[in-house]
Amino acid sequence: MPLPAPLSGVVPPLCTPLTPDGEIDVRSLRALVEHLIGAGVAGLFALGSSGEAAYLSDGHRRTALATVVEAAAGRVPVLAGAIDTTTARVLDHARTAAGLGADGLVATAPFYTRTHPVEIADHFRRVRAGAGLPLFAYDIPVAVHTKLPAATVLDLAADGTLAGLKDSSGDDGALRRLLVALRRRGLDRTFTVLTGSELAVDGALLAGAHGVVPGLGNVDPAGYVRLYGHARAGRWAEAAAEQDRLAALFALTDVGEESVMGRSSSALGAFKAALHLLGVIDCPATAAPQVPLGDAATKAVCRFLEEAGLR
Repeated sequence: MPLPAPLSGVVPPLCTPLTPDGEIDVRSLRALVEHLIGAGVAGLFALGSSGEAAYLSDGHRRTALATVVEAAAGRVPVLAGAIDTTTARVLDHARTAAGLGADGLVATAPFYTRTHPVEIADHFRRVRAGAGLPLFAYDIPVAVHTKLPAATVLDLAADGTLAGLKDSSGDDGALRRLLVALRRRGLDRTFTVLTGSELAVDGALLAGAHGVVPGLGNVDPAGYVRLYGHARAGRWAEAAAEQDRLAALFALTDVGEESVMGRSSSALGAFKAALHLLGVIDCPATAAPQVPLGDAATKAVCRFLEEAGLR
């Protein structure tokens, strides 16, 4: 389906349910799509960080994206992560996504080797030209070790290379300055800015962001839809109260024991454990070599769900 310009609202980055032996759990992924669309989300982002795209084989990526596109059935747009180290590999993923019916693409700057802003701009232009779909830049320096320069984003927005930005930089000040610059150039009416922060959505929307891509939105999509609705209606006290509730729920991402697992394993494991406890997916398995949550951590996830009013 054609992408709105700008795309606004809640666009969760889908988790990718797996079977105990590491295959894509198609039934559970379909159920997750229904869980999110039923809550009123504005779009779906498949194969992002919350979708464990970095851990999936190319075949698993294709299966996951094809399942999401088919399950969405044109009811909301589907953005597909085309995330890889180099332009050639990103183009391969992008063309596959276009062939499977994705409505837009999300790509990071190249990584592994160090890149210059001139090279980053050329990378995005080649991906946009080669795939023929609207392209969103994914600013996630914790993963790719490069903060997208604001000047580069502004130039690529102005010339139509980029349709939008998913900001997961954690730099709220830089995001605010970028939003101001977009407004001054009259680009805010067509260029989408989505915050990737689960914890500062009300502030980002007040500053001019168009929506949010919350990993926690897999677990409580209705909460983020309510938050967005309050903000758009100018009910800032209600938006802040909903944001506070979601911030408390987000603490479930820290349940994993730090001595045995990384923070990504803890967060993704908690999202999947929550979805399993809520009856949305059949198995909470995460992709190898991530360490799975233990029983105590899973019980802690259950307590957070209860405290948030979800169980």
